[in-house]
Amino acid sequence: MRILVSACLLGENCKYNGGNNYNAVVAEYVKGKDILLICPEMMAGMGCPRTPIEIVDSVLMDRNGNNVDAGMREAVAKVMEMIRKEDIQCAILQSRSPTCGVNQIYDGSFSGKLIPGSGVLAQALKDAGYQVIDAEDVKAGV
Repeated sequence: MRILVSACLLGENCKYNGGNNYNAVVAEYVKGKDILLICPEMMAGMGCPRTPIEIVDSVLMDRNGNNVDAGMREAVAKVMEMIRKEDIQCAILQSRSPTCGVNQIYDGSFSGKLIPGSGVLAQALKDAGYQVIDAEDVKAGV
């Protein structure tokens, strides 16, 4: 069984600002387990660093008003195809991301306001029946 993990959580510099979201609790949780790292934004060719994106009226847009929806949804489809034949135990995804956010996402105003909702990858995984866990909900020692 494999665990799908947002690559930024394990220190891969793929965050919009060029950094990562290293999470020591997640790293400890997946230590010694078979993991599959993913970053839909990088798979979509968005590069790093990149202009931040949010979901605006159900469409992925960057802060400059560019529609990046098709490329991002294509990347999500690639992830879903990639894992189709894998035995995925669960997915641990980065909080609040427009692709990986599990419980909350930014509201599309680029003002930092959060709303209940899921990013496009998190939603696709949920819809396909996978267990999806927000990185902030991973507990030490579990």
